[in-house]
Amino acid sequence: MPKKSRLFALADYLRARRTGVTAEQLADRFGVTVRTIYRDLDALRDASVPLLAERGPGGGYAIDRTYTLPPINFTPREAALLVVLGRFATETRLVPFVDTVAGAIDKVRAALSAGAQREALAHAEALKFAAIPRVTCPARVRQAIEEAWFSGLAVRVRYRRGDGTTGCRTVRLKQVLMQPEMTLLTCVDVETGAERSLRLDRFDSAEVVRSEPLKPGGG
Repeated sequence: MPKKSRLFALADYLRARRTGVTAEQLADRFGVTVRTIYRDLDALRDASVPLLAERGPGGGYAIDRTYTLPPINFTPREAALLVVLGRFATETRLVPFVDTVAGAIDKVRAALSAGAQREALAHAEALKFAAIPRVTCPARVRQAIEEAWFSGLAVRVRYRRGDGTTGCRTVRLKQVLMQPEMTLLTCVDVETGAERSLRLDRFDSAEVVRSEPLKPGGG
């Protein structure tokens, strides 16, 4: 995540919590070192964000609750995930308050420009929930996959095959399917154009390829 984006996300994360958060917890949340978090906190102070630091149990860093920011603006990726989660909650009867969920999702969409709405819906259509997967992947792999997916960039992955051997490919992500046993990524090989499904939990590493952006969903 670029530093500027991380600073905004860090400020939002701290504002959303009623208790302090330690530097170690923040480092784990954003996938960076504790030293980087301390630099980010200094950058927020330089931007006149009223940070508080409390010692002892339940202590940590927080933002003064009286501090206010301009109205919330959703990015297309944030809106896409909220729309998909709302749809999943409705279809699976996860919550009984369907009308309230629908109203909330309408507000999320209304907060976007027409172009951002189209981008969010394109992402949402290619994210499929069958259930909540039981297996996961390393945080750095997840972060690279997330960046590649929403930025429309290719990603270089190293993964374990079913027979125990390893392979490396540079792929574009076309669809994400979450099943009870695993998360399946439908990928298009950049070199051959072949399409295949890869299990996210078998990825040992993933690195975003910084090249010309591709369309959302690999189109």
